Amino acid sequence: WQARGASRRFPAQSFWEGQLGPVTQVDFYILGKDSVSALLKTACRIAEKAMKQQQHTYVNAQSEAQARNLDDLLWTFSQGSFVPHRLVEIGDAQNATEPVIVGFGDDPKDDNWQLIINLADAVPEFFSRYERVIEIVDANLERRVQGRERYRFYKERGYQLNTHNI
Repeated sequence: WQARGASRRFPAQSFWEGQLGPVTQVDFYILGKDSVSALLKTACRIAEKAMKQQQHTYVNAQSEAQARNLDDLLWTFSQGSFVPHRLVEIGDAQNATEPVIVGFGDDPKDDNWQLIINLADAVPEFFSRYERVIEIVDANLERRVQGRERYRFYKERGYQLNTHNI
């Protein structure tokens, strides 16, 4: 995890915004199980760790149903744990003050967050505004293929990639 304002590399040009800016670090967490539950719990643990390090986090869910499941799980995934968070509807994230925001299918339009945890099948268009992107991929064949496509997307554009097998 990188502290806010820490020194990072600068690309010739930001892919999405066409301007100079720091390079986003992309981390892939590869799970050994085919389990949506394990995928969501991993997202919760990462969000909790980021919150403890005072990093604002946006969790980009695949769907409203997944966002609601994650909202519930953030209350219960670990005994004695509390992750202040807010489930936001489309277009409602801009005024959120909680350290963890859970949304789906929408650009949060706020530069206050350092970390995005992407649970969607595709790379979100707004990912480059974050210092760090987390991609979590379980052993499900279809999700592995989608994860490889996202990995290829980032790699072809020169982003710093790290892989963690858990």
